[in-house]
Amino acid sequence: MTTPRDAFEESPVRLSPLVDTHAHLDDPRLAGQLAVLLGRARQAGLVGIVAVATTWESSQAVQRMAIDHADAGVVAAVGFHPNQLDEARPGDRDRLESLGDAPGVVAVGETGLDRYWNRVAFDLQRDWFDWHLDWARRIGLPVVIHCRDSAEDILDQLRGRPRPLQGVLHSFTGNLDQARAFLDLGLHLSFAGQLTFANKALEPLREAARFVPEDRLLVETDSPYLSPHPHRGRTNEPSRVVHTALTLAHLRGVDPEALAQRLTQNAQILFQRANWNPSPCPLS
Repeated sequence: MTTPRDAFEESPVRLSPLVDTHAHLDDPRLAGQLAVLLGRARQAGLVGIVAVATTWESSQAVQRMAIDHADAGVVAAVGFHPNQLDEARPGDRDRLESLGDAPGVVAVGETGLDRYWNRVAFDLQRDWFDWHLDWARRIGLPVVIHCRDSAEDILDQLRGRPRPLQGVLHSFTGNLDQARAFLDLGLHLSFAGQLTFANKALEPLREAARFVPEDRLLVETDSPYLSPHPHRGRTNEPSRVVHTALTLAHLRGVDPEALAQRLTQNAQILFQRANWNPSPCPLS
């Protein structure tokens, strides 16, 4: 049961069409009330959600969700999160590869590097990151990249690979120079709830959000994490991606509805296997 602090608002703010390009729908905080949250996402104007995996078991779960909730625009990214690699077992790579052409799977990930938590040996993270990148290129899917306190490490690893890279740096929190570097490699940049926070220390992030070409922009929630203002500190949900999109429109000085349409087009172009309806989601 959710606590009052984690309770979801009754009437979500609406902007349509939008795609939440990164949500951990299999997290216990969300999975137990998924039908309600997907209904609220539709209320908010969402036409799609990318359910992103963190382990082999998580990959199985999000792929099943993509099948069971295809009518809600749910699709799956399958892979192994760098902070969960201590849970990897022999054969997990082969098991993941078996999902590469499974129904509902549109991307590889979440993969990448993380120096913040320092739970998994960095060489092991690099090895798995390379494997995900090779696998994604081999099967023609975009890669969903996790980057925490490791931007230069990731740039170094990516610069040695064939270009353009097909993928997204999720929950981008870097500065303008880092944004330019990732864009030069061919990646999309996805902005999450941090963009809505008032912290002065986040001005470099806002500067980057103003700079990114409109055809490389994406938005996400990273649910159940990173709930945007005015819900900061609460359990996040896909419907709240609207707050990040509205903030992005304000920062860039553009019409929110026009930006929402563009963001959805960008998501469809990157996640080509998805079959989202780019038209505004009707109220039901």
